[in-house]
Amino acid sequence: MRYIFLLTLLFTLSFSDVFSMNSFEADFTQTVTNEKGNRLEYKGRVKALKPQYALWKYLQPSIKLIYVNNNQATIIEPELEQVIVKHLKSKLDFFNIIKHAKKIDTNTYVTNFQSVKYTMHLRNSQLKSIEYKDQLDNIILINFTNHSINREIDISEFNPLIPAEYDIIDG
Repeated sequence: MRYIFLLTLLFTLSFSDVFSMNSFEADFTQTVTNEKGNRLEYKGRVKALKPQYALWKYLQPSIKLIYVNNNQATIIEPELEQVIVKHLKSKLDFFNIIKHAKKIDTNTYVTNFQSVKYTMHLRNSQLKSIEYKDQLDNIILINFTNHSINREIDISEFNPLIPAEYDIIDG
């Protein structure tokens, strides 16, 4: 789960001009492949805003909202009427991590964070995909389409709206 939080702002990348990137929005398809080759696919939309705000809207196969706001992640699962609040151990500067990614060929960059190697692929100076291996040796591939960069996003969009009847679990 912690890799979702790391990737949340990792997706705000635009290698063409990392220093002027302030926001990022895109549709995504996330594929998780285990050691046996079994695959799960998720689809949704991600929004991120500098320095450390993100909202993942998972739409398929089920709805899930993941809000990252500095040192806290809030996961809302409407089908379960449940919210999980996770306090992140450190404030991660994802834009700084991206800034230090190493170019390995024309459209491929690699960066390491907390013992995980992330491979990022670009197309036309926009982030096309990120791939990494999680702690369970699953291969995670996230593809992005319909990018919107530096669109003004109100910071209030990163404040979760929790229905009063939902159970809240502090994780």
